[in-house]
Amino acid sequence: MRIAIVTDAWTPQVNGVVRTLEAVRRELEALGHEVLVIAPDSFVSMPCPTYPEIRLALARSAVVGRRIEHFGAEAIHLATEGPICLAARKYCLRQGLPFTSAYHTQFPDYVAARTGANPAWIWRYIRWFHAPAQAVLASTPSVAALLGEHGIDHIRPWGRGVDFATFGTDGARDPAVMALGGPIQLYVGRVAVEKNVESFLACAHPGTKVVVGDGPARADLERRFPEAHFLGARRGAELAAAYRSADVLVFPSRTDTFGLVMAEALACGTPVAAYPVAGPLDVIDHRVGAMAENLDDAIADALTRPRAICSAFAARFSWPASARQFLDALVPIERGVHLLAA
Repeated sequence: MRIAIVTDAWTPQVNGVVRTLEAVRRELEALGHEVLVIAPDSFVSMPCPTYPEIRLALARSAVVGRRIEHFGAEAIHLATEGPICLAARKYCLRQGLPFTSAYHTQFPDYVAARTGANPAWIWRYIRWFHAPAQAVLASTPSVAALLGEHGIDHIRPWGRGVDFATFGTDGARDPAVMALGGPIQLYVGRVAVEKNVESFLACAHPGTKVVVGDGPARADLERRFPEAHFLGARRGAELAAAYRSADVLVFPSRTDTFGLVMAEALACGTPVAAYPVAGPLDVIDHRVGAMAENLDDAIADALTRPRAICSAFAARFSWPASARQFLDALVPIERGVHLLAA
């Protein structure tokens, strides 16, 4: 099958959406499918207000439509709610083509955190965007329930996985991290206001706090928390080494739909401390981590979890299974439908 995936999030961005799409594309291609990714890297773009690391592409529906047409797409998936996917949505509706979409990001909460806007206003847009999709893919039951509460009920499950060739208990650790005073408490992810990194850095639990990631809040947080170690963005083997070197992964976000870093940390044998909110509630349980409204309590509790149980628990997160769910949700374009650029 020829599958067109349209997304406003793509490399060089480093986030869960990009990593999910990269992993699922690899799995689909390994199964013999052809995948076209239509992303910001092939359009003129401008920096996103308040988050210049993210580029907003200036994409016309005619241009996006021609790419879908020339590829000969047999199924179309819109991964995000940004300008490129808006252009693709317009094209699909004009041509009467089915498409699926996905809810990867708590967009209403993120916009509210950055601008002070009422999340209810953003939910109106989210409902409008996803309404014509044949299915909306959601990563967890909590996300599906949230979408249902906001009037989006044509939902299909799409779980996440772990690259076990990279993330596991066997492998190198980071000597520089290991040399720090323990217990080593690790955060991995974007360093941005919506990730609530400040709550982690403000915790009083003894030990050393390490931040892996980058983002618009990094400079301010480095200035305010000089005792923390900010290592910048890491991927692949370097990231796995950081996970293995930590005693606990602290996941302070209250707005994630999944939290891929939790599954990767578990695969490396590292327990997780988090708030009891959507994301952690679906990814971890009491055997491999701890959740509490007092993050210090969660850290202290999570540190008692055996690393072997954590790594065994992570086996449930499978990219091949994720790719199968993605394929099952796709709606093929009927044969005989002629794709015309808008």
